[in-house]
Amino acid sequence: MRLLNKKIMAKEKDNTGNSVQNEKAEGSADEFSATESKGLLRWVEIMGNKLPHPFWLFAWICILIIVFSAITSYLNVSATDPGTGEKVVAQNLISGEGIRNFVEAMVTNFAHFAPFGLVLVMIMGVTIAERSGLLPIVMRTIAFSVPKKIVLPVIFIIGACGNIGSDAGIVIVPPIAALIFYQMGLHPVAGLIAGYAGATAGFTANFLIAGTDVLLAGISTEVARNIDGGIEVSATANWYFMIVSTIMLGFAGAFIVRRFTIPRCKAFTGAEQLSEQAESYALKPEEKKGLRRAGIVLLIYAIIIVALVAPAGAPLRDPETGAIVPSPFLRGLVPILFLLFALPGYVYGKTTGSIKKASDALKFMEHGMKELSGYIVLMLIVAQFIYFFSESNLDTIIAISGAEFLQRTGLTGPLLFTMFMIIVAVLNIFMGSGSAKWAVFAPIFIPMLARLDFNPAFVQLMYRIGDSITNSITPLYPYFPLLLGWVSKYDKRIGIGTVISLLIPYAIILFIMWIVLLFVWYGLNLPIGVGEGIYLN
Repeated sequence: MRLLNKKIMAKEKDNTGNSVQNEKAEGSADEFSATESKGLLRWVEIMGNKLPHPFWLFAWICILIIVFSAITSYLNVSATDPGTGEKVVAQNLISGEGIRNFVEAMVTNFAHFAPFGLVLVMIMGVTIAERSGLLPIVMRTIAFSVPKKIVLPVIFIIGACGNIGSDAGIVIVPPIAALIFYQMGLHPVAGLIAGYAGATAGFTANFLIAGTDVLLAGISTEVARNIDGGIEVSATANWYFMIVSTIMLGFAGAFIVRRFTIPRCKAFTGAEQLSEQAESYALKPEEKKGLRRAGIVLLIYAIIIVALVAPAGAPLRDPETGAIVPSPFLRGLVPILFLLFALPGYVYGKTTGSIKKASDALKFMEHGMKELSGYIVLMLIVAQFIYFFSESNLDTIIAISGAEFLQRTGLTGPLLFTMFMIIVAVLNIFMGSGSAKWAVFAPIFIPMLARLDFNPAFVQLMYRIGDSITNSITPLYPYFPLLLGWVSKYDKRIGIGTVISLLIPYAIILFIMWIVLLFVWYGLNLPIGVGEGIYLN
C-alpha cells in the first residue's frame, strides 16, 4: 500500500543532517528529467505523465463498461458456464432496471466494499507504531547490529519488511544503508541505491503480515466470492511464499550490490560528507528503555494470542471443527494486528516522550486517516467499477471465453504465468497504485484462472510479483524524487539516467529469480500461505 507520508518526507533527516526539504532546491525529478532523460526513459516519463489520476482512469473504464454492456446486450453476447451448463447473458446497465439497481446500490457498494474497513483499521494501528518512533528505531537497530558479513542481505530484508509500516521503509532504509556503506569503506550512493531497491522492488515481500496483504486480499475476496461456492482470500494467503521471497531477495540483492552497484559507484564523489555522522544513529537511553518496554508488551500480547488459539477448543478456533484454518483467528487477523502494532507503539511513545498523553495516540490515528484520504476517494470509484463489471456479466463472459481460449492454445502453465507477470510489471511503470491495478486485473484473471482450477490466492501472488518488481525503476514512483535528492547531495553530476541505470539490474535479476522461485513452488505444488495451495481442488 503506497501511502505518501508527507510529514516524514518533510522532516526526516538524511545522513548529512540536512532536511529533506532541501531536495527540491538541489535537484528535483523534473529538473533531472529535462536534462538527462533520453530515449526509452524519456518516452516512459512522457507517457506516464499523460495518464490521468487513477480516479478518472477508473471513471472512464466504468463508462466503457456501461457502453459495452449495452452493445453486448443488444448483440445477445453470451457464454455457457462449463460447470453448470447455464447460459450467461450480457446485461444492459443503461436499461431502466440497470439504472434503478445502480442508484439503490451505489452507497452500499462503497460502504460494504471489503478492503475498505480492513485497511482503515490496519493503518490506524501501524500509524501509532510508526509515528511514536517504534518502527523506525527497530529497523535502525537491526541494521546496525548485524555482522558485516551479512549486512548487505539484511539491508534488503529490512527494506522489504519496511512495508509493514506503510512506506516507512522507503524513507528510512536508504539513508541508513548509506551510512552503513560509508562505515564499510564503500560509497554511500551505493547504499542509497541498495536500500531504495530493497524497499521498492521487494515492497510486497515480508516476514510478517502487512497492509499490502490485507488490502489485496480484500479485493481478491470481493471478486472470488462470486465464484461457485464463494471463496475467501485471507491476509495470510501468500504468507509462506513471501517469507521465502524475502530471504531470496536479501541474498540476490546482495549479489547485485557486489557485482554491479559497488563497482559503478567508485567513481562518484562526495563520500567525505558522512565522516562526521558515523555515530549519529546511536540509541539514546530513553530509546533503549522504550524498546525494552515495548518488547515486554509485545511478548505478553503474543502469549495471550497463543492462549486464545493454540489449545484445543480455544475461543479463536473454529467452534464447529476446532480447526485453525479456517477460523475466527484468521478472519479476525486485522484487529489482532491492530493491537500488535498499537500497544507496543503506545508504550514506546509514552516511554520516550513522543506520546505525552493518551490523546496523542488518537492524533496519530487521525494523521493516518488523513493520509488515506486519497485511497478512500479512489475506493469510491473502484467499488462501482467492480459492481458494473459483475452486474453486466461481462466478467463471467470474459472469464469463460478467456479460459476456453487458454485451453485451446494450451497456454495454461509457466508461460501464461510469465506473460501475466510481465504485463503487470510493465503497467506498474505507468500506474503506481497497486490496489488500483489489482482492482482491474482481479475481476478478469481470478475468475478466468479459477475455471482452470487455479486458486485466487495464487493469482494474487503472481500479481504481487509483477506489481512490486518495477517500483524501483519507474520515475513516476512517489519517492523517486526523494532518492534523487539524496544522491545529489553526494555527487551533483549524477542524473536521473544514471540512477535508473543503477537500479535496472535489480529489477531484471530479481524478477528472473522471483519467477524461478515461483516455478519451483509451482512444480513442487507447495502451499503458498496458511491453508492455501496453488489449485482450488
